[in-house]
Amino acid sequence: MCKLFMDMTIGEKVYLKVSQPYLKTSDPMPMLRPPDLVSVEELGEIVALLPKDMARVRFRRGTFILRLDHLKSEPS
Repeated sequence: MCKLFMDMTIGEKVYLKVSQPYLKTSDPMPMLRPPDLVSVEELGEIVALLPKDMARVRFRRGTFILRLDHLKSEPS
């Protein structure tokens, strides 16, 4: 695992800090989805780090593009 900005790494387990107004899918043609697909308590995994402090995060109901400052690491 390589360390990158904001001390987040690919493969790291994360939670949402706050509920989102919408979720952007990471499909080849991204779509906006309702925010209730991912709850704040749900554990996700960073699968890619993107430019502009964004990450692709896989949750149970899909993979979404989220800002890194909207994520928090799983407590150790």
